[in-house]
Amino acid sequence: MTNTKWTIDPVHSSVDFSIKHMMIANVKGTFNNFNAVIEADPADLTTANIEFTVDLASIDTRNADRDNHLRSGDFFDVENHPSMTFKATKIVSNGDNEYDLTGDMTLHGVTKSETFAVTYEGSGKDPWGNEKVGFTVEGSLKRSDYGLTWNSALETGGVLVGDKVKISLDVQAAKA
Repeated sequence: MTNTKWTIDPVHSSVDFSIKHMMIANVKGTFNNFNAVIEADPADLTTANIEFTVDLASIDTRNADRDNHLRSGDFFDVENHPSMTFKATKIVSNGDNEYDLTGDMTLHGVTKSETFAVTYEGSGKDPWGNEKVGFTVEGSLKRSDYGLTWNSALETGGVLVGDKVKISLDVQAAKA
């Protein structure tokens, strides 16, 4: 099969993350605005063209003060770096609809290679006859690798914000 264009369905997709807070709990959040270019044969992603863009100002951790701090120069600095992008450079099949997706992640003006685990969840037609596909994406990155180093020491030792950010995407896309 040849690669087909797919359009992200933002109502049935999510870009979520979690990070350690005070070294004892996880804070979770999501980005509400994102877009992707997907040209793929869902049955074999190894030849896919995938580009993903996240609007960092759309961060939502269910706390307005924290969200505004994350948008500030201490963290994302959305005035100067409004988006996070990922462009696939290599996709390797691990069998059983599982893939390693490697690409160039650009965040806060820094580009680094990152690898994420992708699972093709399947395909089907919605009640209106539109062909849909689903994927899950899991991985992590170190925020310090991207110059995101703001932190605060805790009285009991350790730091307020962890360095490892876990990333989870649920993607549903429609044949364009």
